Amino acid sequence: MADDHEGPTRPLRSARWFAPDDLRSFGHRSRLMQLGYAEEDFLGRPVIGILNTWSELNSCHGHFRERAQDVKRGVLQAGGFPLEMPALSVDESFTKPTSMLYRNMLAMETEEMIRSHPFDGVVLMGGCDKTTPGLVMGALSAGVPMIFLPAGPMLRGNYAGKPLGSGSDAWKYWDERRAGNVSDAEWTGIQGGIARSAGVCMTMGTASTMTAIAEALGLSLPGASSIPAVDANHQRMAAACGRRIVEMVGEALTPGRIVTAAAVRNAAIVAMATGCSTNAVVHLIAMARRAGVPLTLDDLDALGRVTPLIANVRPAGKDYLMEDFYYAGGLRALMAEIRELLDVSALTVTGRSVGENLEGARVFNADVIRPLSNPVYREGSLAVLRGNLCPDGSVMKPAACDPRFYRHEGPALVFDSYPAMKAAIDDEALDVTPDHVLVLRNAGPLGGPGFPEWGMLPIPKALIKQGHRDMLRLSDARMSGTSYGACVLHVAPEAYVGGPLALLRTGDIVRLDLAARRLDMLVAEDELARRRAAWAPPTPRFERGWGWMFSRHVTQADKGCDFDFLERDFGAAAGEPDIY
Repeated sequence: MADDHEGPTRPLRSARWFAPDDLRSFGHRSRLMQLGYAEEDFLGRPVIGILNTWSELNSCHGHFRERAQDVKRGVLQAGGFPLEMPALSVDESFTKPTSMLYRNMLAMETEEMIRSHPFDGVVLMGGCDKTTPGLVMGALSAGVPMIFLPAGPMLRGNYAGKPLGSGSDAWKYWDERRAGNVSDAEWTGIQGGIARSAGVCMTMGTASTMTAIAEALGLSLPGASSIPAVDANHQRMAAACGRRIVEMVGEALTPGRIVTAAAVRNAAIVAMATGCSTNAVVHLIAMARRAGVPLTLDDLDALGRVTPLIANVRPAGKDYLMEDFYYAGGLRALMAEIRELLDVSALTVTGRSVGENLEGARVFNADVIRPLSNPVYREGSLAVLRGNLCPDGSVMKPAACDPRFYRHEGPALVFDSYPAMKAAIDDEALDVTPDHVLVLRNAGPLGGPGFPEWGMLPIPKALIKQGHRDMLRLSDARMSGTSYGACVLHVAPEAYVGGPLALLRTGDIVRLDLAARRLDMLVAEDELARRRAAWAPPTPRFERGWGWMFSRHVTQADKGCDFDFLERDFGAAAGEPDIY
């Protein structure tokens, strides 16, 4: 961190609210005094907003009430004035139909909350899947100095002496329960043992993927994303965020100086090396576009082809969880291992470069964080496919599926809704073979609605009882970052808007060729033309409210699912508010 900080070097933004000697500043000062503050608490001091996504339904953020106090302690130590404000808590477990429907709502709230209040800088407290990109997207658009405080992973799960990984082991044991191999008592024990503390999923799911991306972008303190939520180091890190944001205000270190093309490229490479969630594609594209960096699916695929996966953490890795990753050296150690692939000159919230932040980083367990010479997987975590089923792209996680599906042909078994699919796969008389390709459509950004995590389609019960645990599955949905298997996701354009997936029929042959990055239906073009002419758009899902707004402005998966009017190229930012 910068060592020569001597106070603000430009007028404080908050001075517009508090400094003039007129009726408006009288009102602002008197209302703070009404809250119990004295003028010496806030006049002339950097006002730091602490945007806290805590809620009683968000177990990932169950410790954030206390962490907000740690941040305040740091702000006060550095001479700032901290003010905590609640922000939308879009948790992945309870928010239905999907928290992705509300990521952009959080982004809008964050941007407008920052702009409309007297904040000189902000600390963003997030971690559960959509809170990281939502907060970052909004803060990028607002443009004031910001630092991201990751929630941190929960402790590893445990049942009957075996470590459990949230999400990943839930899917695994659910298949065994459907096969009749798990008793009621065992199921209850697994249920109670898989999540044992506050914090995000302790697999390399979407939450840990996105906090790693935030750190790799330069928006978090070095190593912050790896610290377990309930470790005392997390409290110290939170206080350090409070101290550092006050310094950043004085240095006018805004996110626009940090999130550059080089930073975005670093974040994509780090994501691939960690075995990231497929959701990283949607969120990183959205964040990059907010910063004016035109990141594309092809850019990500190109980086995936040359970036080895070196984090041996479930679900792409086989043996370890995030707690082990932290003890092995955490994200700083992983970034040091791939230093030659990164632009180490990129600036970070510390005021120093990536390279300077990595000085002294070490790997303490070379099986958890592998060297480049011994990766978990030779290429990166994700692959982008194109073809007549997905002309605008689709995403697959090859490292988390059986290699026998890297090249596969089979007949499609198509479902137009999740309930129809669920009823069919639970029918033991279903006519299905391991070579079939399960297809779920109308589950994209508009069709879901909101792009739900339905893409890890359950294996049909008849096949489960025969011992099968994977098969090729295809959808325009997302899937949880804790998921695994031969799942092709984010098919774009989605079926709901008339994408080619809407034309696929049960029995059509689907061909996947991972090496060629192709996904096609083997149907003659004239037959597809007839089907296209017969297709009719579905009835709109929303007639008012947020869903109506979402439906009219959300972009497709390959563009990041942001709102078209929020992207940087749409128009100039609103600027500072009038104060009268």
